[in-house]
Amino acid sequence: MRHSPRALVVGAGLMCAALLTASGCEKSNNALNLYLDGIVLTEYDEDAQAVQKLEQAVKEDKKFWRAWSVLGDVYEKLEDYPNSAASYEKAAEINPNSLKNFMNLGRVYKLMKELTKAVDAYARACRIDPNHLQAHFEAAKCYVELKDYDNALNYGRRAQQIDPNVAEVQLLLAQVYQWRQDFEEAVKSYKRVLELDSKNPDALMFLGLAYIKMEYYEPAKELLTLAVEAQPDNVKAHKYLGYALLKLNSVDEAIPAYESALAIDKKDWETLRSLGVAYMLKAIGAADEQLKAKAVEQWRLSLQVKPDQPDSETMARLIEKYSSGK
Repeated sequence: MRHSPRALVVGAGLMCAALLTASGCEKSNNALNLYLDGIVLTEYDEDAQAVQKLEQAVKEDKKFWRAWSVLGDVYEKLEDYPNSAASYEKAAEINPNSLKNFMNLGRVYKLMKELTKAVDAYARACRIDPNHLQAHFEAAKCYVELKDYDNALNYGRRAQQIDPNVAEVQLLLAQVYQWRQDFEEAVKSYKRVLELDSKNPDALMFLGLAYIKMEYYEPAKELLTLAVEAQPDNVKAHKYLGYALLKLNSVDEAIPAYESALAIDKKDWETLRSLGVAYMLKAIGAADEQLKAKAVEQWRLSLQVKPDQPDSETMARLIEKYSSGK
């Protein structure tokens, strides 16, 4: 026989009530009833009414951490993140040993872009459960956004120890190594990602970029070609492929790679600049004045998009030199 969603929720709520009583934490009947009403209302997407019931429950019993936690859930669902965070904070204050409270708190602070508070919450979760993969992974991701790559590496390595077979963890570690300019370790981690997920487009692209940084342009070209095939709309993959091809003196192949990148993002100043270089190299070799003019036009557009780009004065001089058939 099937049970209705309401019956299931009420049953779960009554079980919770029994557990609370058995553990010596019996709540007032009124607070508990309001809490159960709130849970039922959330199941029927009556979130505004659920908030009212749960707010009344915590007013009746300020130490009712489960009610605070569910209140945080509902506020989060309503995208009221400040009230959600405040509710989760209260739940965590009352029950500082609840992993769930700190994971919830970290998630909401991250949504609010309050990364320092988010990473503090995830770090607390890690202390509660030193073997919790997601807590360590989320802490590492927050530290990356804070550009604290030392702590990102510490938490990322711990996540790797907990489970060495998670591609997302290996990818994060690889990117941290790359930001730290440790390209050899980055390459090892990217290769591990591809062992776990052979068609991972991010790993293909970033491993290709790592090889570019190490001046290994042939393997970079091969990987970036695969990255472009896996993600045809990835402007960076096309752009990096163009760069690797230029370094291999394959100008005729570099030009369509850059043109593909520009078709995706017409205002990418780096692509405009690099395409101009490719056009100019081909123009000089072929003594093609029209192609020179095309190169100059790309450089002008690049400077319009980003006037303060690196070596802008050098580009301005090149524009002057090659303009009007000079």
